[in-house]
Amino acid sequence: MSDPLRRMLSLHDFEPAAKALLPAPIYAYVSGAVEDGQSERANREAFAEFAFRPKVLVDVSARSTRCTVLGRDYAAPVGVAPMGISAISSYRGDVVLARAAAEAGVPCIMSGSSLIRLETVMEAAPDTWFQAYLPGDEAQIAALIDRVAAAGVNTLVLTVDTPVAANRENNVRAGFSTPLRPSLGLAWQGVTHPRWLFGTFLRTLARHGMPHFENNYATRGAPIMSSSVLRDFSDRGHLNWQHVSAIRRRWNGLMVLKGILHPDDARAARAMGMDAIIVSNHGGRQLDGSVSPLHALPAIMDAVGSMEVMLDSGVRRGTDVLKAMALGARCVFVGRPFNYAATVAGQRGVAHAIALINEEVRRNMGLLGVVDLKELGVEFLQRAGADVSRGR
Repeated sequence: MSDPLRRMLSLHDFEPAAKALLPAPIYAYVSGAVEDGQSERANREAFAEFAFRPKVLVDVSARSTRCTVLGRDYAAPVGVAPMGISAISSYRGDVVLARAAAEAGVPCIMSGSSLIRLETVMEAAPDTWFQAYLPGDEAQIAALIDRVAAAGVNTLVLTVDTPVAANRENNVRAGFSTPLRPSLGLAWQGVTHPRWLFGTFLRTLARHGMPHFENNYATRGAPIMSSSVLRDFSDRGHLNWQHVSAIRRRWNGLMVLKGILHPDDARAARAMGMDAIIVSNHGGRQLDGSVSPLHALPAIMDAVGSMEVMLDSGVRRGTDVLKAMALGARCVFVGRPFNYAATVAGQRGVAHAIALINEEVRRNMGLLGVVDLKELGVEFLQRAGADVSRGR
């Protein structure tokens, strides 16, 4: 059998390969956005609106993709974004993603809506960041934060753009639901996708039992087919800046807010002592019509000064990475393509995907005339025929 990774030449190539392997409801969950998909499309289109102005006759033979994020040196400025229930689209998905990132020397954020215990992932990849979805009351929040600290997590990421459940119509149309509901249609999807059925789902059941949401609380959460799952994921409407302030006082490690799009929220995060923020619209999976993170970035950079700012949503190419960094991002995170890569070839697939985009960054640095990523600035970009300036 030929190696499928030989046909994977860019991050785009992983999606059709994964789609062929996954049951339609699972693929719909990973690939889908919300409502009319405006934000998801805008995330990609935003990168096309910026053009490069390369510098020539620069000795780029010694260029390096190394970068520093939150005081730590990384091999490249491309990390793995948090992705919920990734263990249902690839066997031991959270472990696979974290190990691949650790071996590549890039950051990885584990999702709080994961099906593998945080402690297991931290044992496999000790420097993994953890993204928390805060539970329903202050006592539960405190217990979860204490559990995360006890697991050895140093970087806590609070996702703040999910106060209520999003309107993911595509999931309903494709037969995906939370909780998963057994049906003849779902059974047929399993039978007609035998590699997923035997290599991921039944293998997980045989070795680890029914998947549970392991990390929403200090204690084990509901199984993926439990009727209480929806309640667990919708009880966030009360969360506010006071909760964030209380967590900041309790948490001794690095703390990042993910899901910032408004300059006022960026200023509030800085004033509250956050170490960094991630500019993100959740990959277009929450509020449809929300501004693309790339377009939001210049005004946010003006608002926060020297505070570290990262970005996710829509990044697919090394050129996307360089454009985001030229506008001020310290690094970027990629989600869906790494999930697809895990589906296609497990940890080896994720490693290949990380290497592909990182090599694109290195190659395009040479073509842009950049030796060190710290050289990047708005002078390398032009938008719609005019100079780029922050805040416009």
